[in-house]
Amino acid sequence: MEVFMYFLQRIIINALVFLATAGFFPQYFHVSSVWVSLIAAIVLGVLNMVVKPILIILSLPITIMSLGIFYFVINGLMLELTSKLIGANFQFSNFGAAILVALILSGVNLVITNHYKFK
Repeated sequence: MEVFMYFLQRIIINALVFLATAGFFPQYFHVSSVWVSLIAAIVLGVLNMVVKPILIILSLPITIMSLGIFYFVINGLMLELTSKLIGANFQFSNFGAAILVALILSGVNLVITNHYKFK
């Protein structure tokens, strides 16, 4: 039950970050509604549980060589994959925009997770 609550909190936080980022950068990132944002956050959460560990293992050498910077590229790829699965209601103008949103999402999740000490 505790794991489900943590997952639900992360979904809500990610959905809010998607909406805020789309509001601040409308030329780079489009989210059509709150519901699309929630669905995208759920899809991203599932992709992060299933696909992302495989990508991290496969890209471990380049991630180590880039001192972890390539991890943001993986996060951008996860967002692009989410965009492709959701469709035109959740899209990025280019891959750089996906990496920008990944940076913002990572930063917000880091601050909120450290502030509230979610486990």
